[in-house]
Amino acid sequence: MNAPVTISQDQAVDYAGLTVTPAGTVLGAEISGLDLREELKPEIVAAIRAALLRHKVVFFRDQDISHEDHVRFGRYFGDLEGHPVTAHVPGFPEILHIEAADGMKLREEIVPLVRAANKWHTDVTFREAPSMGGVLRARHLPPMGGDTLFADTAAIYRDLPQALKDRIANLTAEHDIIQSYGYRVDEAKRQELRAAYPVMVHPVVRIHPETGEKHLFVNKVFTTRILGLPEDEAKTLLHDLLDRVKTPEYQVRFRWTPNAIVFWDNRATQHYATLDYWPQERIVERVTIKGEKPF
Repeated sequence: MNAPVTISQDQAVDYAGLTVTPAGTVLGAEISGLDLREELKPEIVAAIRAALLRHKVVFFRDQDISHEDHVRFGRYFGDLEGHPVTAHVPGFPEILHIEAADGMKLREEIVPLVRAANKWHTDVTFREAPSMGGVLRARHLPPMGGDTLFADTAAIYRDLPQALKDRIANLTAEHDIIQSYGYRVDEAKRQELRAAYPVMVHPVVRIHPETGEKHLFVNKVFTTRILGLPEDEAKTLLHDLLDRVKTPEYQVRFRWTPNAIVFWDNRATQHYATLDYWPQERIVERVTIKGEKPF
């Protein structure tokens, strides 16, 4: 792992020619001073990674990158992966094409459905090795709305009462792709997804492989139940834990601008894309960096 860079919470800091300015009191920072259309030197990549580990989500403005640039940037931080349901950009299987609720094109009759399904989550926790991170680029923005919120799952964990920390320390939970994607595909596709992605069990408290921080690792979209407890007790506990991400003090809100890019640490955060812009459109593209099995 690269040595972490000390970045002040309350002022912009220059590092390797970059300016890293905190965007929130708990997480989030904006990085300026580089052009992502150019190849990045190793020291710049190391600086971006250090800022990501420190701030958990970083923002770039005015980056009119090509699809090739997008893929290259993602690969600086690891191998890339596609998605079993969400469509990709033609010719670029590494780049997801995302409209509205993770790929479902909005129509008036489904707006109430997808708004109800648009929940706080950590990406692809149905995988044995959920992704390390995502790099999201704005392609088409509504005149107003469509912000993305991020929450710091280490800060959430740190504030749990000690008795609750002790209670969940060794618990595991199931994560299921069908909970999120089953309703939008036919039965044949559901069976295909179930065969390819069996229910996965992950720890309720995850240790970040690079920082060593403990993170609460359950989410509304994919976590279906906590194991090792009576059913009613497990439901109540999961509901309690899921509610904690909704607290604004753990969040930062990103207001998109044309050609903005967001890079988040998927091991350390949850995020929520607000669906408040209908009948306008919001189209974004994402590359997803492979991760490791949680422990």
